[in-house]
Amino acid sequence: MTEDLPNPALLPSGLTDLLPPEAAHEAALVEAMLAVFAGHGYERVKPPLLEFEDSLLAGSGGAVADQTFRLMDPDSHRMMGLRADTTPQVARIAATRLADMPRPLRLSYAGQVLRIQGSQLAPERQIPQAGIELIGTDCPEADAEVALLGVEALAAIGIHGVSLDLTLPTMAPALLDAAGVQGTLRRRLARALDRKDAAAVQELAAEAGPPANGLPGLLTAAGPADGALAALAAAALPPAARAIADNAAAVIAAIRARAPGLRITLDPVEFRGLQYHVGVAFTLYGPGGTGELARGGRYRSGEEPATGMTLYPDALRRAAPAPQEAPRLFLPLGSDPVAAARLRSQGFITVAALSPADTPRRLRCGHILRGQDAAPIEEIA
Repeated sequence: MTEDLPNPALLPSGLTDLLPPEAAHEAALVEAMLAVFAGHGYERVKPPLLEFEDSLLAGSGGAVADQTFRLMDPDSHRMMGLRADTTPQVARIAATRLADMPRPLRLSYAGQVLRIQGSQLAPERQIPQAGIELIGTDCPEADAEVALLGVEALAAIGIHGVSLDLTLPTMAPALLDAAGVQGTLRRRLARALDRKDAAAVQELAAEAGPPANGLPGLLTAAGPADGALAALAAAALPPAARAIADNAAAVIAAIRARAPGLRITLDPVEFRGLQYHVGVAFTLYGPGGTGELARGGRYRSGEEPATGMTLYPDALRRAAPAPQEAPRLFLPLGSDPVAAARLRSQGFITVAALSPADTPRRLRCGHILRGQDAAPIEEIA
C-alpha cells in the first residue's frame, strides 16, 4: 500500500506563491518607487540574502536576532543568517564597502526578507521590502526628507491621502531613567504603556514618582500633532526628555515646511518600534482601512547617525489602484514579426501561437493580428 504523497502545492505556514497578475503588479510598484528614490539621489544597493551570522546580527541587526533563520555554511563551516530585515545590511555596506564615499550617503534597496514567525495581524514570514537609508547626518531635515519621500513614493503608485504617525520611542525610557525606575516596576509600567492601559499607567507612574508621573498626561496627548506638541511643551520634562520633545517639534516643522497639507499625528510615549530606533520613528498609513504601509525612523548605522524608511510592497499592492491590463494580441502561426514588434511598442502584449491547437481563447487574447494591424475579437471562439 502506497502512502499518500503530500500535496505539492502545500507550502509552510506564512509562505505563499504570488501569481499573475499580482506578481507583476507588485514588481511594477517597487520599480516605480525606486524611480522616485533615484530621482532624489538615492542609489540602489543589493545585499545578499545570506550573510555570516556575526556580521548580519551586529549593531542594529541584533534587534531581529530572534527572528533570523540560521544555517551552517558547508563551505566555510561558519554559521550564516538569512536576513530578517534589510536595514542592518545597508548599514554594513555603508560602514565597509562605501566607507570612503562622501556623507550624507543616500541608498535605496528592494528585496525579500524571511522571518521565523509572523504576527497575529500579519502572519506572513516572507516579506518584500523596498526602502531608503540616509546615512551620515543627524538633523530634523534628514528625518523630514525620508518621511516625505515615503509619501511621494506612495503618490507615484496611486496612493493618496496618507497620514504620517510620529512616535518617540526614546521618550518613555528617558522618563523612566530620570525617575530611576528599574526592575519589576519598570517592566510593569512599560507593559501598561504598550497596552495603552491608562488606569494602570496612572497607578504605576504615581508609584514611580516624578518625573514618571508625567506619563499619564503624555499618554492621553496622543493624536493630532499640534495637541501632542502642546502637551510636550507644557510638561515638566527632565533635560533628556526635553531634548527629545524639541527634536520632534523640529522634525514636524521641517515636514510642514515642505508638505503643509499632510496629516500628522504624534504619540509621545509609543515605543513599540524596532529596538534600534534612537530618535523620531514614523509610520505611514493609507486612506480608509488600508493600514500600515511603511515604517521608519532614526537609528545608528554603525558609528554614524542615520534615518531610513521601509515600505511593504505586499501591503501597497492591496492598497494601490488595480493596474489597467495591457491588451493581449494573438499572433497566428506565420505572423509578421515586424508588425508584432510595432504593436508591442504601442502597448500590446503579443502572444504567439506555437501550434495549430493554440487559439486566442486558450491564450486569453482579446485581439488578433490581421495583416499588419490588431483587430479586436468580439467573441473569442
